Amino acid sequence: MPAGDRYPVPLHACRRPTQILSMTFTEQYRVDLLKTIEAIDLNKVNQAIEWFREARDGGRRIFVCGNGGSASTASHFACDIVKGASFNRASRFRIMALTDPLPTLTAYANDVGYDVVFVEQLKNFAVPGDLFMAISGSGNSPNVLRAMEYANTIGCRTIALTGRDGGKLGPMAQLNIQIPVPHMGRIEDAHMNVCHMIGYYFMETEH
Repeated sequence: MPAGDRYPVPLHACRRPTQILSMTFTEQYRVDLLKTIEAIDLNKVNQAIEWFREARDGGRRIFVCGNGGSASTASHFACDIVKGASFNRASRFRIMALTDPLPTLTAYANDVGYDVVFVEQLKNFAVPGDLFMAISGSGNSPNVLRAMEYANTIGCRTIALTGRDGGKLGPMAQLNIQIPVPHMGRIEDAHMNVCHMIGYYFMETEH
């Protein structure tokens, strides 16, 4: 018997433990979310930051809105800017989330139509030179589109946070920060990330 064959290794000893080839749902979500965040156009976010700075320094009003999850993002963002980016500072932001005045929203939705709940508020408060930001994952919500159209018509600066292909909203905005992925949850995650980039820029770089 050749020397190399004196102590043959059992076949089962050569087998490696079965490796798990698929990730858990949470692992996969995290991987996909990180890719989504990498897709954020930071040049456009930086432009948005500059427009927010100019609105604040010029005493302009800022309006933000959205539906569903985007409504909560709009409210969250306004809270961050009203308090975190304004408290104890010489310059303060004049921002309001059009999603927040619930009696007004329900009155217009019930008596006129849900498609006017944002635009009618703009007609009360917005003037040329103000800043309007609409958040919509699909980019196709009629009430957001009507508000964007009006804001453009009266000479506001306009920003859209969109997803997928931008929908109808993206091309209407002067600045479209688009998250080009199909998954609505990750679009909304990225929109909140963009809002935090804007808000925390003023919280952490200006004192």
